[in-house]
Amino acid sequence: MKRRLYLAMALALSSPWVQAQAPAAGAYPTKPIKAIVPFAPGSATDQIGRAFAQKMSENLGQTIVVENRAGVSGMLGADAVAKSAPDGYTLLVGTNSTNAALKSLMKKLPYDQDTAFAPIAFLGSVPLIVSVNNDVPAKTLREFVALAKSKPNQITFASASASQRVSSEMLGSMAGIQMTHVPYKAGPAAMTDLIGGQVNMFTADFAVMLPQVKAGKVRGLAVTSMQRAKSVPDLPTVNEALGIKDYELIAYFALFAPAGTPPEIINRLNRAANAAAADKDIQERFAALGFETSPGSPQAMAERTKVETAKWAKAIRDARIEPE
Repeated sequence: MKRRLYLAMALALSSPWVQAQAPAAGAYPTKPIKAIVPFAPGSATDQIGRAFAQKMSENLGQTIVVENRAGVSGMLGADAVAKSAPDGYTLLVGTNSTNAALKSLMKKLPYDQDTAFAPIAFLGSVPLIVSVNNDVPAKTLREFVALAKSKPNQITFASASASQRVSSEMLGSMAGIQMTHVPYKAGPAAMTDLIGGQVNMFTADFAVMLPQVKAGKVRGLAVTSMQRAKSVPDLPTVNEALGIKDYELIAYFALFAPAGTPPEIINRLNRAANAAAADKDIQERFAALGFETSPGSPQAMAERTKVETAKWAKAIRDARIEPE
């Protein structure tokens, strides 16, 4: 009798229905996840990364701890993730700086940008605002260009990321002006110096720039997108302001894991990231920043990365930026 009972139990437990209900061995995630933001607290990457981490934590049932590792346009944080175990417990909140532009901006990276990461999901994109210190005698972007032409290399501009630098260098190249670049480790520090007058111009994402423009602490001159931003409709696009048609620079954010992370983990994270991107709270929270989401597959993110890398390489060449 006991033998028949054990046999019946064994057969029942081996049935497909019961197996489907049983928890899989080594189910992911089983412990907190670390997400490295390669820029300073308060930056757009930080704000967006933390918002996504919170929503994804709810979806995954595990806490995602955000860690800031700023420096070298995001390279330090990206390097830390590239050299982490490919187990899904260390992620990168990447950007166009870390996963597209750095390859063309640096003579040598401590990792292979093309092969070091496994794309997970696209989070979203934001335009930038071109702004100047309030004491700069230019009320419009056209007046700023005229001022810079009258003072070659005397006008300074700040940057703490690839998008901030390339946007300014592109503007200078297309407008025919020469400015002096002042690099910063973090966007908020660059903003502090713009307000204080230590630098003349700074082009940064809405998260860093818009509050200061609205508070009157700096003067916004233009946005870097093709269309005006709903949150600052009075600011023209660079193209409108200068009467040109080919200027556009959009910063984007995406999630990456170390190369070699198992596909099932990548897909689980992708579903959680896409759910966060579609979340009404996140969309409403960042709408004022011009943030636009575009959920997709890991494969779509991989293709986007290739396209963006080529796009930024061209932009950097056109802006005549020499690798450092």
